[in-house]
Amino acid sequence: MTALIASIVALATVMAQPSPAPTPAPRARNVILFLGDAAGLPTVHAASVYRYDDPRRLFLHGMPHVALAETSSASRWVTDSAAGMTAIVTGHKTHNGVISQSDAAVRRVKDGEPLKTILEHAEERGLSTGVVTNSSVLSATPAACYAHVNDRGNEVEVLRQLLKPRFGDGVDVVIGDGLADVVEAATAAGLVARDALRAAGLELYPALDSIPADARRAAVLFDDDEFDLDAAVQRAIDVLSRNPKGFFLMVESNLHASDIGATLDRVVRTDQAIRRAAERTKPDTLVLFTADHSYDFRIHDGLKGQPLLAGTSPGYGEDQDSLRLVNVRRDGDHTAEDVVVAAQGPGAERVRGFLSNTDLFHIMMAAYGWK
Repeated sequence: MTALIASIVALATVMAQPSPAPTPAPRARNVILFLGDAAGLPTVHAASVYRYDDPRRLFLHGMPHVALAETSSASRWVTDSAAGMTAIVTGHKTHNGVISQSDAAVRRVKDGEPLKTILEHAEERGLSTGVVTNSSVLSATPAACYAHVNDRGNEVEVLRQLLKPRFGDGVDVVIGDGLADVVEAATAAGLVARDALRAAGLELYPALDSIPADARRAAVLFDDDEFDLDAAVQRAIDVLSRNPKGFFLMVESNLHASDIGATLDRVVRTDQAIRRAAERTKPDTLVLFTADHSYDFRIHDGLKGQPLLAGTSPGYGEDQDSLRLVNVRRDGDHTAEDVVVAAQGPGAERVRGFLSNTDLFHIMMAAYGWK
């Protein structure tokens, strides 16, 4: 009896002890958002089949956390890049053609309220920030990270806001296509592009390997979208990683399947860039891939072990909106179906199930530990 009483007392004592506090989830020091412009599931799938004769050979296919995200804009089922990227980087839907302004905006007519972007939250907190894109650096996807305009075509105003940011010192690394666009927009604003960038703290370098080893801010602009995206991402990480507080980096790859063979090759190269960035920056970096919208491209036939694009050659059909080949078909339109979200690193466990494009902003904020 005495032993039984002692056991009961001991058990009661253990049960009365407070439970240990749950271990806080690790926070991301850095976030790298890879955005495949028009990289719907059919395009991602076709790239793996095209290159590897296997539908699950991309690095993306092995990322541990996967979801599907719907991509509608505030008023349309089919989004454009302006509204699609706005949702991802601000957590709010807006109308097609509008960049990081609320849905009170009317394109080319009226401004909506400016929506603070994940890049601007990072700037406000002293992190370094960057955009890398093989589209123009003034185009809708990168512009949604740092500008707030009611018309994606107003590149003069987009440039003005790149040069005069709302938070911090603005984008620290700008690498991409669009040198001619920047020069033209600067001239229209009464500026000299190189001088205006320098005044904003962005020295314009002629090549990636021209960026000084100790640089903390840099710009490299090309007049060719076929530059080495992987090398650009690595150089951006070099620069941004010098900030002990961390960084936010957005990387866009234009994956509209206008030239099908070239696009599928580019998907594979983009996937390789994601792999290298993820391997280099783990374990304190959330790496997230998604698309702003899908694209009307499909595999409709074909035999395993035979080339997907048999009987075709690079460059075919790029001037045709609609194209039907032996194994694939394409209509030159954005489409409304869900897109894949793939992630790894701190906060990636929130990527699951069916999401809205606006959820990705909150996932990135939570990974940093921000409200």
